[in-house]
Amino acid sequence: MRVHVVTIFPEFFASPLAVGIPKRARDAGVLQVSLVDLREYTHDRHRTTDDTPYGGGHGMVMKVAPIVEALEAIATAAPRAHRVLLSPRGPALDHRKVMAFAAVEDLVLVCGRYEGVDERVRDFVDEELSIGDYVLSGGEPAALAVIDAVVRQLPGALGNVASAATESFVDDQLEYPQYTRPEVYRERAVPAVLLSGDHAAIDAWRLNAAREVTARTRPDLVARSAGREP
Repeated sequence: MRVHVVTIFPEFFASPLAVGIPKRARDAGVLQVSLVDLREYTHDRHRTTDDTPYGGGHGMVMKVAPIVEALEAIATAAPRAHRVLLSPRGPALDHRKVMAFAAVEDLVLVCGRYEGVDERVRDFVDEELSIGDYVLSGGEPAALAVIDAVVRQLPGALGNVASAATESFVDDQLEYPQYTRPEVYRERAVPAVLLSGDHAAIDAWRLNAAREVTARTRPDLVARSAGREP
């Protein structure tokens, strides 16, 4: 899979992509990340990517031309790339969307900044995406979240392939509680069934525990799974 990130801060990604699963996936050739410096698509000596908004107002707005030219440059090598604008207007990222992105050969993530992007940018992308109802300084942290979530679903990225199938949000359910040594910590004991060696009983306990924790902490997931709004 190839991910193309359009940003004015390509250096933002150096450290996060050099550790953990993203690094492992890149080293294995499962993931390629291209950092597209938006300033390379400007045409003034100051390499300007933003300007004051028409009509007045606070802050600056990212210009349409550099973003579109960057997208067109990506399209020369990846004409079928799926283009995503990271924006508070988009639906929130969820497991279904992660799985859809994992099936894409080329994914483009456009990072906004300041007061947002020129409205006309939206005519040149395929969809918008948010990672939650809060404000970030720019799209770069959101892009990293998308990359990290998606790369886990790529064959060969995880050391244990089976672990992805039991993680939270698969089948609209949270993962069951996990325990490790010691067996007792400050009078809090590991559930006895997990020490029993009875794999059928352990599987049944985990299934019920996952359902219970989902119902208690995320009733919206239960409602969605049942095909109704929470």
